[in-house]
Amino acid sequence: MTELTFGIAHIAAMTAAQLSRSTKYIAFALLLSLAACGGDHNESSGGQPPAASGEPMSIKGSDTMVILGQKWAETYMKKNSGTRIQISGGGSGTGIVALINGTTDICQASRPMKKSEREKVKAKYGHDVLEIPVAKDGIAVYVHADNPIREITMQQLEKIYTGEISNWRDLGGANQRIIVFGRENSSGTYGFFMEHVLRDKDFGAAVQTLPGTAAVVNAVSEETKAIGYGGDAYSTGVRALAIKKDSAAQAIAPGEVSIMTGTYPIARDLYFYIGKEFKGAEKEFVEWVMSEEGQGIVKKVGYYPIPKKKLAPPDSTAADTAKTASK
Repeated sequence: MTELTFGIAHIAAMTAAQLSRSTKYIAFALLLSLAACGGDHNESSGGQPPAASGEPMSIKGSDTMVILGQKWAETYMKKNSGTRIQISGGGSGTGIVALINGTTDICQASRPMKKSEREKVKAKYGHDVLEIPVAKDGIAVYVHADNPIREITMQQLEKIYTGEISNWRDLGGANQRIIVFGRENSSGTYGFFMEHVLRDKDFGAAVQTLPGTAAVVNAVSEETKAIGYGGDAYSTGVRALAIKKDSAAQAIAPGEVSIMTGTYPIARDLYFYIGKEFKGAEKEFVEWVMSEEGQGIVKKVGYYPIPKKKLAPPDSTAADTAKTASK
């Protein structure tokens, strides 16, 4: 079995439960420490998956998904007192390498695995990797709350991040240099953005890379001339731009309906990947994650659940635009 499809019955609006910027930074620093500790711990297990060596179930990968993974793990461990789950970040690429090396039980990834990565997993385990979409997200493009720009085309965004556009006046703003923030290259968000926005072109030399979406949001919130990108769930203290597929298209802001229907141009799935046989503790945990309770946590954290049935695309962006303007 190469793919597992799950569904849930209810789609609800996102709960705005976001941390303050200062608290985010503290939490982010703690997550980096956890990722470092998790990496050393896994390497000491002699190449065996942690659960197989009597250690906690290991879930490693996407920094975008770390907070979501932690909330799932905390809730699940409270319900199952004999279960221990260790969550660490480092980026989707790091998690995929750990899965290939056999040093994690579950990889969290904010991008699909590449063909070459799938082949390496199959070579190690003798069967295809199991891909499980566990949540939906959109890559929001952030600007400072005082920036007058409200929308941007995909082509303009590409030119900003490849270095062809470097001044806000070229977008109808003030005569100011654009300060550009992005993610590090181990990030699944980086890879997804490069593929879907830059069309596999290289990032410009002026792009400043930061280790995590929370860091990007904080940097943009403190610099009026800045632009950045990252998960929509993090867009607090900044404003998310509405995105146009081209100059003639309607501008679509990130929001529940636009992301879940795919009408928002930079919508994506978030994944669990499993290399070994899908059974036991990992199977029970994943089934719970995809249950109504587990998907309810997705909404509480600020992402969107995997829909059981397709939603109708929005007729207008009024609701999403109101959401964006309020940020």
